[in-house]
Amino acid sequence: MNNRIKIIWLFLLIVSTGIFDSCTKVLDQDPSHEIDGSTGFKTIDDYQFALTGAYKLFQQANYYGTTAPANAYGANAFVCLPDMMSDNLNESGESLGNYTILSAWIYAEDEPNIAATWVGAYYIIAQDNIILRSIDNVKGADQGAINRIKAQALAMRAMVHFDILRYWAEEFDRNSTKPGIPYITEFNYNQKPSRGTIKETYDKIEADLASAKQLMANIDQPINADSRYYIDEDVVNAILARVSLYSKQWDKAIGYASDVIENIPLANRSQFPGIWTDVSQAEVIWSLAFNSGEDNIGGDVYFSPNNRSSYAPNETLVNSYDPDNDIRFDSYFKVIDDNDGSPRLVVSKYLAKQSQLRKPDGIVDFKVFRTGEMYLIRAEAYAALSNNASALADLNTLRAARIDGFVPGTETGNALKNAIALERRKELICEGHRWFDLKRTTKTIERTECTDNCTLLPDDRSWAWPIPIGEINANANIAPQNPGY
Repeated sequence: MNNRIKIIWLFLLIVSTGIFDSCTKVLDQDPSHEIDGSTGFKTIDDYQFALTGAYKLFQQANYYGTTAPANAYGANAFVCLPDMMSDNLNESGESLGNYTILSAWIYAEDEPNIAATWVGAYYIIAQDNIILRSIDNVKGADQGAINRIKAQALAMRAMVHFDILRYWAEEFDRNSTKPGIPYITEFNYNQKPSRGTIKETYDKIEADLASAKQLMANIDQPINADSRYYIDEDVVNAILARVSLYSKQWDKAIGYASDVIENIPLANRSQFPGIWTDVSQAEVIWSLAFNSGEDNIGGDVYFSPNNRSSYAPNETLVNSYDPDNDIRFDSYFKVIDDNDGSPRLVVSKYLAKQSQLRKPDGIVDFKVFRTGEMYLIRAEAYAALSNNASALADLNTLRAARIDGFVPGTETGNALKNAIALERRKELICEGHRWFDLKRTTKTIERTECTDNCTLLPDDRSWAWPIPIGEINANANIAPQNPGY
């Protein structure tokens, strides 16, 4: 971990001095902090700038972005990779094989994309910890401003740790004593942290989120006055709803999801298509901004402006939509001509902003949380508590908002639970969920339109990614490695 933290600091030095600001020239910047981080920031504006840098880090190719620099790796880990690794997307004949090791579940400790995701996530956490360690000591700063910045950094730190847990934990039981992940709460140049347990990881995630909510009750100005680009209390509640769903804290999942639903209603059918071209922020809880000249979400993983579709939508999934009446079908998919002129269906969810549709560039904001997910979280939690009426009401509300002329369903029991799971599959494709939904519900993956690596059983080692070999070699405290590696 020692060498990794040194690399992280060098990267964060770049971020903190504004090199990723498209309006800033790299050569005009002078590093303002010592390599060991000893000097810190001086003003509240310094901390705000550092927080902006933390948000920028989500654009990395191994988080919500796709485009990786030369000699680097980017697995789009929290957008479409969970669909590529499950049964939503099938590797196509146009694939260059960049992600086959991941989607075929044949990875090992030395897989570069896994290491890049691990390091990239801890980049963000390190940036948050740089902010948090001394912001309370800023002289002359308004306490509300301190609280506003500190709350966002705490919530971000918690969410990123949860995302790491999703890939690297063997299970998601709230009180599990199996190995969790290193929960890093300070920037220490020489630290070599241990993993702790899954329970201990949840404890710290929930503590950070609770602290963030408390701070947000006393801030100097609204965090999201005219946009949904930053983490405010609604985002914190959305994170807590997702965490509670995974940990099967059903009452909490219902409560947090309800808080969000009350404040941010579902988009109607006329608004919904505009979400995906950035015309509308209807039902968007948190959207990560992507602008021209920055990384993109599209890449060539599922469909991009270069006409490559390395992973195509699974036919069983496609057939589950009503293509004529479900507004999601035309919002998520598009028929284009192949290079030889034959038509094919591709995922076009992140093709471009409205202004770029004539020449799509894959630059569009990523919707990290939406109200549609909150309805599905609440419906699943109600169903788990055998409150079929409330679960069905939420499921029908979502389906009616998406499908013209929808006739309310009457499912109950296991049929209702299956219907909720199907709706999650349809609603949240390429928003970073399918692999984790199958993992947390211990399902078997049975791929259709498949010839190799078509089945993954619930006890397979591949559900938990291996700790990267570089981390193991640098940090003796990181043991144990996940089983099977």
